[in-house]
Amino acid sequence: MPWNVLLLRMSAIYGFIGAFLGSHMAGAGSYAFKPIHAHILVVGWLSLFAYSSYYRSYQVPKTSKLAFAHVWTAIIGSLGLTLGMWFYNLNPFNLPASFTMVFYIAGGSTLLLSFFLFVFMTFKYSESKK
Repeated sequence: MPWNVLLLRMSAIYGFIGAFLGSHMAGAGSYAFKPIHAHILVVGWLSLFAYSSYYRSYQVPKTSKLAFAHVWTAIIGSLGLTLGMWFYNLNPFNLPASFTMVFYIAGGSTLLLSFFLFVFMTFKYSESKK
């Protein structure tokens, strides 16, 4: 599957989850999910959509190891950060505090790595498709 399609589909899933959380918060009258909702929409929906647009617009070889690392750290990092934030802030499963903190930090660090790799992507593959 092309990188842009994978990222677009993941972005759509995050967009739906973010919208669902927003409607849940409005209906419940509770804003406990506000930071999770915001991060799902920003790092999940918007960032993955922007990455999808980049891969659709620029010539990135299908076999690029840099692209592979970028795409998967973006997907895993978005999921890890938002789940980690949920675990850390709300702790719905009564997990140990050390686990929730490490999960949160690992997810955020993976996402930060994806943004760092994207910087390299933009310099390495900056020729648009014709």
